[in-house]
Amino acid sequence: GVTFSHDGKKAYASGGSKAAASEIRVYNVNGQQLTETTPIVLPQPKAPDGKTDVVLYPTGLTISNDDKTLYVADNTPPYLGAPVDQAGFMSVIDLTANTIKNTVTVGHNPYTVALSTDGKTAYVSNWGDTTVTAVDTASLQTTATIAVGTHPNAIAVNPKNNEIYVTNADSDNVSVIDSTTNKVIRTIDLAPYSGAKEGSSPNALTLSPDGKTLYVANATNNDVAVISLNTAGDKITSLIPTAWYPTGVVLTPDGKELQVINAKGLGAGPNTSGPKTAPGSTPADQYIGSMILGTLSQIDVSNTLAFPGYTKEVIANNGFSEGAKVRYATNPNENVIPLRPGDPSPIKHVIYVIKENRTYDQVLGSLGKGNGDPAINLFGDESAPNQRALAKQFVTLDNFYADAEVSADGWNWSTAALANNYVQKNWPANYSSPGRNRPYDFEGGNYATSPGKDSKDAFIWNKLSDAGINYRNYGFRVFNSAVTKQNLVAGTPDGTGTTEPRLAANTDLNFNGYDLTKSDQGRVDEWLKEFKQYEASSNLPAVEFVRLPNDHTSGTRAGAPTPQAYVADNDLALGRVVDAVSHSADWASTAIFVVEDDAQDGPDHVDAHRTIAQVISPYTQNSKVDSTFYSTVSMLRTMELIAGIGPMSQFDAAATPMLNSFSDKPNFTSYTAITPTQKLDQLNPTTGALAQQAATLDFSGADRAPHEQLNELIWKSVKGVDSEMPTPHTVFPQLQDSPGGAADGNPN
Repeated sequence: GVTFSHDGKKAYASGGSKAAASEIRVYNVNGQQLTETTPIVLPQPKAPDGKTDVVLYPTGLTISNDDKTLYVADNTPPYLGAPVDQAGFMSVIDLTANTIKNTVTVGHNPYTVALSTDGKTAYVSNWGDTTVTAVDTASLQTTATIAVGTHPNAIAVNPKNNEIYVTNADSDNVSVIDSTTNKVIRTIDLAPYSGAKEGSSPNALTLSPDGKTLYVANATNNDVAVISLNTAGDKITSLIPTAWYPTGVVLTPDGKELQVINAKGLGAGPNTSGPKTAPGSTPADQYIGSMILGTLSQIDVSNTLAFPGYTKEVIANNGFSEGAKVRYATNPNENVIPLRPGDPSPIKHVIYVIKENRTYDQVLGSLGKGNGDPAINLFGDESAPNQRALAKQFVTLDNFYADAEVSADGWNWSTAALANNYVQKNWPANYSSPGRNRPYDFEGGNYATSPGKDSKDAFIWNKLSDAGINYRNYGFRVFNSAVTKQNLVAGTPDGTGTTEPRLAANTDLNFNGYDLTKSDQGRVDEWLKEFKQYEASSNLPAVEFVRLPNDHTSGTRAGAPTPQAYVADNDLALGRVVDAVSHSADWASTAIFVVEDDAQDGPDHVDAHRTIAQVISPYTQNSKVDSTFYSTVSMLRTMELIAGIGPMSQFDAAATPMLNSFSDKPNFTSYTAITPTQKLDQLNPTTGALAQQAATLDFSGADRAPHEQLNELIWKSVKGVDSEMPTPHTVFPQLQDSPGGAADGNPN
């Protein structure tokens, strides 16, 4: 967050966290010039155990009317062993001495602070739960805990009346609070169409000078809703298109121009300079987390005659007119995928396999069919014979894209069809180098990361439980190699378990989660043990989740398996799963869906998001190339239709099911796993330049090693230390000229 003194001569910015403390950055403002002065340090408090540091991680902040006090929302990411509903804090800073006056306990993962018009009450939105905390600024005592929607974030105070507006990111609405009673008096619905699932992610708002119009940025709909305020009934009068993921809105003082900050701007774009060889020499814009530049849109809102056209553009961009219906196949009567959940299908069992971080060209570029580039194929028949054979024998998907950039949002897109506002805004801080001082809390252990109105009912396994559909989990949300039922159910916020009892009750406790010291062969051995038991008793679950993570690799880390060995281990594991299923009695009624959680921005001649995806079933054993544009949510939508459950978000609701991959003419030929010629136990050298570079990287969790450096090490390990890695590229269309997404947007 950023705020200014009322005379405009001082600026205060939340500065994130360092090893021992968080801080507020302070600047003197002289015209267009900023001069940084001494920061205000927020010492880390201790957890109840008296030993563990609690990272405050300041976010939103505001200044008192007399410029003497700064109120700061401390987002307070979970620490190891923290309770699921861990309290957050609001720091109160005396600006006359730049010292901490007090620290007030508020709700879970607070987002920002706003003051009432008279300055007597501070309102703190608690991003991680469903409340706003009201604090008396004189006594610094909590006067009310106000129930609002799910994951409230931005706050706007109406200067013309007693109303306070709060965006609820995962309820897709705005709560209107009467500041005289601290009660919600009405709720403004932002759903894009009747019956829409969540997914708009409102996260910023501002008021017109007369207090009669509210502008709300819907981050994942890429629009700003224009709302006419009326106690008798608030009305959305227009939707204004923006660039990608708008996160900030403000009006000029005359109310004529709306300025919109778009966090993801115009998309990734091609990388023109390519990664460098020497450690630390790779330009920042080669990494997927920093190559997406933000933009500022400047939109004339005084001309309301343009509003109807803007609204039509938003509807066309987002497909809202199609969002409530399934997109049919050319001849749906000849397809085995149900048109609606609950319709009959010969497929009774789904096995969902998620792997880690490979692009299409890295594995299938030299396949000989489909749109591949042999020059950048890293893993061929020697280390990935099964994935390549399966792509040839079944269906080749050469136009499939990960919806995510990294694992933090990838695992949410892959299991909930949405990465929510908390995830999208916080993963860049966790992935930033150096330091990575913000904890990784994006895969369980913190309900703030769960999209949808009900944080305890957000993921595909929850929907299966709700519908009474039996399922079994092998490795999803399991991050420790020595799993016990106790820590699996209780969970720990750094991701070493799961806070979801329903998932825990359906989890194989002997299956290792993400742990690169464990072989994928051992994982499949455990899965196969249970699979044979299910076969013997004829009770294979309707859905199985299987995590096979080792294609992530450890790069060139000394003494670890080589990238080729890791990929071969992963490839053989997948081949063994398909082998077992295809030789079983359930083969005729099973479909295996395989996807990478993200593409890790590796080499691909089409796009850095293009990834490996496979659908393996007698009904896809047709050796065809399906070049339909699919993404992660397309796969989820297809599995939902088979399983008989509805969509989880607006995105899988509007996704194109993978109907074109299937045929109504099954081929029941079984598949026999191929043993890679690449040795699975080949280890990296313990000395040399690549080993030295890898020694500085963290492989204890997914994506903890910087992508751009890891990709380069993998490339050089396979192609030679003197080889040059190709430049990542994008095929995603750039936004055309529009009021919010065109050439008028200036990169931040």
